[in-house]
Amino acid sequence: MKSVSSVLPIQLHWLHQPAGAAGVTWGVPWPKGELERGKLCELVLRGAGGGPVQPLQSRPAAYWPDGSVKWSFHTAVCKEPDAGVYALVRTDGTPAVFTDTLSVLETEDAFVVDTGAIVCTVSKRGGNPLSRIVRRAPGKPEQTVCSGSELVCLREQRETLSGGMTLREERFAGNTLQACLEQEGPLQAVIRLEGRHRSTGGTREWLPYTLRLYFHAGLESIRLVHTFHYDGNPHQDFIKGLGIRFRLPLAGPLYNRHIRLAGDNGWFRESPKTLHTRRTKGKYREMFEHQLEGRMLEFDSEEDAYFLELLRDSAVWNSFKLHQDSSEHYSVQKRTEEGCVYIKAAEGRRAEGFCYIGAEGGGLAAGVRNFWRKHPAALEAAGMAGEEASLAVWFWSPDAPAMDLRHYDTKTHVESSYEGAEELRATPYGIANTSELTLWCTDHTPDPAEFQRMLTAAGDPPLLVCEPEYYNRCRAFGLWSLPDRSTPAKAYLEERLDGILEFYLAEIEQRKWYGLWDYGDFMHSYDPVRHVWNYDLGGCAWQNAELVPNMWLWVSFLRSGRADVFRMAEAMTRHTGEVDAYHFGEYAGLGSRHNVVHWGCGCKEARIAMAGLHRYYYYLTGDERTGDLMDGVKDADYSTVTLDPMRAYFPKDEFPTHVRVGPDWAAFSSNWMTRWERYEDTAYRDKIITGIDCIKQANLRLISGPTYGYDPKTGILTGMGDDNWGRHLAICMGGPQVWFELAMLLEDPEWEDMLAEFGVFYNLPQEEKDALSGGVITGKLRFEHPVLSVGIAAFGAWYRADRATADRCWSILLDNPFGCVNLQQEQRRVTYMEDVYEIDWMNTNEASQWSLNTVIALELIPEALPEWPECPGQPEHESAAKPAAAEGGAAHGAPSR
Repeated sequence: MKSVSSVLPIQLHWLHQPAGAAGVTWGVPWPKGELERGKLCELVLRGAGGGPVQPLQSRPAAYWPDGSVKWSFHTAVCKEPDAGVYALVRTDGTPAVFTDTLSVLETEDAFVVDTGAIVCTVSKRGGNPLSRIVRRAPGKPEQTVCSGSELVCLREQRETLSGGMTLREERFAGNTLQACLEQEGPLQAVIRLEGRHRSTGGTREWLPYTLRLYFHAGLESIRLVHTFHYDGNPHQDFIKGLGIRFRLPLAGPLYNRHIRLAGDNGWFRESPKTLHTRRTKGKYREMFEHQLEGRMLEFDSEEDAYFLELLRDSAVWNSFKLHQDSSEHYSVQKRTEEGCVYIKAAEGRRAEGFCYIGAEGGGLAAGVRNFWRKHPAALEAAGMAGEEASLAVWFWSPDAPAMDLRHYDTKTHVESSYEGAEELRATPYGIANTSELTLWCTDHTPDPAEFQRMLTAAGDPPLLVCEPEYYNRCRAFGLWSLPDRSTPAKAYLEERLDGILEFYLAEIEQRKWYGLWDYGDFMHSYDPVRHVWNYDLGGCAWQNAELVPNMWLWVSFLRSGRADVFRMAEAMTRHTGEVDAYHFGEYAGLGSRHNVVHWGCGCKEARIAMAGLHRYYYYLTGDERTGDLMDGVKDADYSTVTLDPMRAYFPKDEFPTHVRVGPDWAAFSSNWMTRWERYEDTAYRDKIITGIDCIKQANLRLISGPTYGYDPKTGILTGMGDDNWGRHLAICMGGPQVWFELAMLLEDPEWEDMLAEFGVFYNLPQEEKDALSGGVITGKLRFEHPVLSVGIAAFGAWYRADRATADRCWSILLDNPFGCVNLQQEQRRVTYMEDVYEIDWMNTNEASQWSLNTVIALELIPEALPEWPECPGQPEHESAAKPAAAEGGAAHGAPSR
């Protein structure tokens, strides 16, 4: 094997500069043979400007077939994060010093985690997951800042009687059934709790959950990742509220207790007993200002007797809540006690999702990620005047209408609305949703600057990333190009690629694609008559990973390093991996095709839930929840026995099911490839090889079929002829992206040649297709939408040095509207409910595929790019000069011929 030093140092930078001390985990790819698994312990992190090295907690994440590390995960704790570039380096033999370490003590009932700053007791079973947090501070006594917690669910029962509808709420609380210490090391510990919500009467359990808690050495913060699964009947089980509540002891006078709620860009700062009275003036006015700053106040019983009597007479505000009812509005309310009315204290647009409760000994703060984006959400403080207060984080606010997961209609609309199947199958049973929050345990009431640092960390968690050039050098996630503006022609294409990203970044905001169940997804296609996306047109509404916009966004990040694109791709990964997919039940491992509601389409397909969509986020961040998702789809092919993807076209026969080589088998192969490289599970490698061997034996190899009889027990594909379906679905749902990377693992020249053959064949004139295939494939409809084929066609052109195919690729891309038009100039201002900017022919399918395939073509066949694209939408200044001939040469690191 090669020495690890051949690619070191690896340059790293913050995706977002942390405002304070940060625990961070990130992923690093490695070229084949570069890093032996036993050498991970030799890696350390060097600070910006060649500063001191920091120790790492490292582990392998994926392997090459030769046993070397393909991806690794690294954790560091940066007490004072540098703003510059870090470097992953090999130690010079002097071990880095762990200035802070954490420890985990496991007992029969709990894990006790000591970070040095806090000691947390995490219960293994029952209804009190985070049962105690003790804060340590130099020179101060230990302080209990959390005395318990519970997961809370409110179920709304609806009964329709002759006099109308009766609503009744039933309360459920989380009950942990399993606990696991997923990671234990000197810098980070991760605990996973799994359970179900149990009714207070104990007669029913539902809504399975997973709660992960992340601890870092020396830090007083805890990161929580909360996932719940829906296993109810949407016609009966309406979730009225869902969240987690923390209890915290409070002591001292009421005027030294504080609450903070983050607004749009300021803070709600109050106390259960403010110094505000009609006679607050002079020194008491100044003390009132100090109170709002969080300072501890002292009074003289004799000198301040009259003012203290005023305080005793003033109202005690026991409860506060902030309710974000939409992406455009929140309200803050407070009340004195139960049975009294809440009064409005403030209103605004977008609260940042941060709450703090504290007293003389310190307090507890909670920051919720994407709070307003995943509305309706709420933060609630109660019991502020008692000995124990509570801080509730509501992922679904109980002040909002109950969550309604029913379908939008009682029948399906295949012809009129492009819905996928005659069967309705619109069920949310088995879907999930994941939320993130961070807790801070303080020994005092922080000042505004400290709160702002917490707020920033909760909203943009720290992440180190490699430089785009390094990702590209390692062929991370296959074939893609770096931005290149060295010629006007290439610059022209880069402007179009950037223009599509900018359009969708703006469209998320303009169209308010927000909400607990919607955030992260795009709409499918546009209605220029109403000036709105097809939100109500069956199969043309939500995208649901159709034509892999996830991959487009992730590749766009890899080649640019842009933080805004990363966050857009991250949100889509969270959404499509949780909401659009089924995690248990009849459709486990499958997902729902695009629809008005995300789980509404009768087509349940493996491609929507496939690991190939999620592995980008997993390998870049080490996110354990995404690892769960990829584990959960490893055997998705078995679910197609229950629901044959081709049931509308092939009746039950001798085969357990029928699948297309793509998107079905392509999705399976992404699941198996991921399982193989993560766990070195050769059973899944062998299943891939079995399928490839079957395709090799087909009449026209990959061009055959594309529908096969399939047995998931053996992995055997049995050909059903060469003219039974269109080929475009084989290559537009992520198949080429998966197969290119698979080729690098298998190093099978025949598999590579099959990919190239398919790419070249796709866009040939019909007479050439007939000559090569013996005329067994009839009709243009077998090879529709040429723009979808360019990625694999460009591979074929590169692999076979076929200039004619390369020229066809560029002709297809440049004649496409996305290749011809400057999107910023194409937008026009129209009025829908308000003024909006639209492009009336926009569709996400083609935006994704044109972008992905252009990026691949720029990597593989740049020498065939015309000196200047002659396009009707070309701005005058761009057409003024002709560039020199593009550079030639093969793509660096592409699979060998």
